[in-house]
Amino acid sequence: MTFPVVGMVGGGQLARMTHEAGIPFGIRFKLLSDTPQDSAAQVVSDVVVGDYRDLDTLRDFARGCDVITFDHEHVPTEHLRALEADGVPVRPGPDALVHAQDKGVMRAKLDAIGIPCPRHRIVSDPADVAAFAAEGEGFPVVLKTVRGGYDGKGVWVVDSAEEAAEPFKAGVPVLAEEKVDFVRELAANVVRSPHGQAVAYPVVESRQVNGVCDTVIAPAPDLDEELALKAEEMALTIAKELGVVGHLAVELFQTRDGRILVNELAMRPHNSGHWSMDGAITSQFANHVRAVLDLPLGDPRPRATWTVMVNVLGGDYPDMYSAYLHCMARDPQLKIHMYGKDVKPGRKVGHVNTYGDDLDDVLERARHAAGYLRGTITE
Repeated sequence: MTFPVVGMVGGGQLARMTHEAGIPFGIRFKLLSDTPQDSAAQVVSDVVVGDYRDLDTLRDFARGCDVITFDHEHVPTEHLRALEADGVPVRPGPDALVHAQDKGVMRAKLDAIGIPCPRHRIVSDPADVAAFAAEGEGFPVVLKTVRGGYDGKGVWVVDSAEEAAEPFKAGVPVLAEEKVDFVRELAANVVRSPHGQAVAYPVVESRQVNGVCDTVIAPAPDLDEELALKAEEMALTIAKELGVVGHLAVELFQTRDGRILVNELAMRPHNSGHWSMDGAITSQFANHVRAVLDLPLGDPRPRATWTVMVNVLGGDYPDMYSAYLHCMARDPQLKIHMYGKDVKPGRKVGHVNTYGDDLDDVLERARHAAGYLRGTITE
């Protein structure tokens, strides 16, 4: 029996953790990484260093791979179509992935299939932004470049037409959206295989700090069962209608008037699903591997009443390893996941997971561990 080779484009922490999830299956991983120092390149044995934007590089990399998947959405769509024309399975394929690459395309498609979104339209200049604002509740308005941007980058909240000039300097279309009055942010994570099997993880609450995910609580506390079911159904519908293969994260706003609106899509394992590594029967990473290989999907149900993930961000204290003694002795159930990255202020360098039956206790344990690793907590 020959085990398949999964080609992963992108060498970040998502690739690193996907590789980890695939090891028990006995499959082989091949990695296309920007540098030999990238997070996944440190642990994958078969690494090609090259530029994912170069078609010849992609074609050379794809030789010997049974399927190609990604830890980011930035590979040019036309290159993915060329790989498919060469007979290479690409999962998710370009027809699906373009909806995560281009926010304008994504919004148009979600409108077409009846998925609720914030009020929006493409705008041409600051005067058009002012017109968009006047069509609704006025300023402030959220502006997003349709391509690029993550963790708050490529997103502006503007209070006037005069503040709206900056997004247009990028030279790409700009999407204007209403600034939603929301109670909290949620995320619905689903996984879909080529033959149409799909599973849904519990809807989680995602808490942001300065545009970066800080804490994820699974399942989302005090979420009405009917609203949770609606969010899962929306995510499954999006995955089916867009033809997604692999993991799909649907980031949501829960509004003050009881609705849920789609904010963003990600077609890869996602920060809001990291809790599943220790808190679900089958992690998002293991199910992504299963999906791209068209294997039966695993059970997404939680193992514990509550699981909390807190991101570990870099600070002014680079020696995180020395903090392990305290963290592990204080909480033997703590799960630490580090990405092999140099510590820089504000950079995601790892995350911690905790779980249990008392949410306040689980939250405190996760926050203490992440803070101690960062150096903001010293006792």
